[in-house]
Amino acid sequence: MKPRIPWRKRLLVRLLFTSVLIAVCSVAATAWLAVTTTTNALEEEQGQDLAADNRILAELSGYAADHADWTGVRATVRALAAKTGRRIALTTADRTLIADSAPHDTPLPPRPAAAVDPLHTDTYTESGAQLSGIDPRAVGPFRLTAAEREELDAIALKQKACFGQVGVETTVRHTPSGRPHVDLDDARDTPLELKVGCGNAYGRPTAETRDALDHPTATETRALAALTDLARPCLRARNLDLAGPLDLTYDTTGRNPVSGGFLVTKRGDEQKTDQFAKNCVTSARRAQLEPYVAPAAELFLGIGDQTTPRFDMSAANKARIVGAAGLVLAVTVAVTVVVAMRLVRPLRALTAAVRQPPELHVRAPVRTRDETGLLAEAFNDLTERRERLEEQRKAMVSDIAHELRSPLTNIRGWLEVTRDGLVDPDPALLASLHEESLVLQRIIDDLQDLAAADAGTLRVHREPVRAADLVDQVAAAYGVAADTAGVALLTDADGGAWLHADPVRMRQALGNLVSNAIRHTPADGTVTLAARRDGDDVVLTVTDTGQGIAAADLPHVFERFWRAEKSRSRRTGGSGLGLPIVRHLLAAHDGSAEARSEPGKGAEFTLRLPAAAAPADVS
Repeated sequence: MKPRIPWRKRLLVRLLFTSVLIAVCSVAATAWLAVTTTTNALEEEQGQDLAADNRILAELSGYAADHADWTGVRATVRALAAKTGRRIALTTADRTLIADSAPHDTPLPPRPAAAVDPLHTDTYTESGAQLSGIDPRAVGPFRLTAAEREELDAIALKQKACFGQVGVETTVRHTPSGRPHVDLDDARDTPLELKVGCGNAYGRPTAETRDALDHPTATETRALAALTDLARPCLRARNLDLAGPLDLTYDTTGRNPVSGGFLVTKRGDEQKTDQFAKNCVTSARRAQLEPYVAPAAELFLGIGDQTTPRFDMSAANKARIVGAAGLVLAVTVAVTVVVAMRLVRPLRALTAAVRQPPELHVRAPVRTRDETGLLAEAFNDLTERRERLEEQRKAMVSDIAHELRSPLTNIRGWLEVTRDGLVDPDPALLASLHEESLVLQRIIDDLQDLAAADAGTLRVHREPVRAADLVDQVAAAYGVAADTAGVALLTDADGGAWLHADPVRMRQALGNLVSNAIRHTPADGTVTLAARRDGDDVVLTVTDTGQGIAAADLPHVFERFWRAEKSRSRRTGGSGLGLPIVRHLLAAHDGSAEARSEPGKGAEFTLRLPAAAAPADVS
């Protein structure tokens, strides 16, 4: 009777419930996200955007550093306002309007956002920050003339080409004064001699660049002299009695435009004196730059003091959200039903195939390439393997019955005729019966070994074994059989080859191969048993000069109860279990067994096992 599955445990119901739950959570999360995002957007739109404010301040500071007044700033203010979407207003310290992006008479915000003063605030050195100091863009009299810039640019391009010829990447950077500077992209890894050779400022300049890229131009020299004159009154007013002239230098990289070497006063307070001198130079720089920069101004940003309104969902918005949620739920349910039906259909077909009687070996139809299709293919593979195993089991039972029937029939027949008095139990008869019992015992032992191998209970007791000793023992054991068959049994063993193996099992494996080779080698033939070391392995080979094995039969030699010549009797042709036993014994030793043959040229069986080190007590 077909079992009844409760509704709550059916795959379709579970998928449907899960999809509805996910849809509800998705709709709720989407609604919450929409409300939160809209509120945040309104707050950001009506509040201050710090990144935009810093960008506006930096651009207006650059304008002030490059212009002597604010006359033409209105166009810049309107362009910044259009780009950032902010209201921008500039006033003097007494709130006199300089420029405003808002319509006329629009009230200013209650507080200024920042002060635009390039002589006291640096917005250029570090992006997004307001540092104390002179803006490097305020260069004033240090700005190079057009001729000087052209000359220095030509030299900078020569340096860049010099480095480019040796594979060093460089970048030509211009300072605010217009001076070019060659930066090495991998300055730390470039050899010093290469820097010197190309005239880079990191090393010794060449004659062409000594008075150009690395030293002030005439314009910069005049500006430095004027700055020195402006700084001297401040130094004298502070009673800094210098032992020598004030030594000001110009940094051609533009990072610290003016620096100085300040001498020590009579007080001996070096740090204090040096700082006082730096303050005098800074004050002198401001005085020197003041005619070249715009006056300090106050910057107003934003839209006033309005507060952000609370987000309130209207009835129309609520209706939209509810309608969208209902639509999402309906679509989710429909899609889930369709998908679930497609998933359940192959599972039902697979279940029906499983319920068929095992002896029918029914296959499941494969209609898809998804997980259920792969499951159906795996089921079909399992069915095919089960069918093959069943056929092998039946063939094995038949072969075992046939193998046991022959010796048992012989034993029974001779015993019956002896019991009836038709034959006397002489020594010849007893020897024949004993030989039949040995054949029967050999078949039973082989079957027992194979059963142990199949069950995983085949045990080996490993110990260090010399390959040459193993070869000699097997050759001695089968020497009489070889002489009886008229076959020469030869050995060729490497005395230094050792393996870690069970000597009894290895003699059994080699014995099976040698016995099989002797049976299939005609009189005056040769069977060679060899052992050698091959890298990390020991290779044992049994080679005969018999009729060989056909190419079509070679893949089957290690199968149970298989014989190349079906007409051979079990007594002369073996039980058909020797080679399968060899394969299992080698597998138990982590080794492998292979067979090679050419019809008419004999066969060669190779056993490959891991090599072992010779024991310490063996010289």
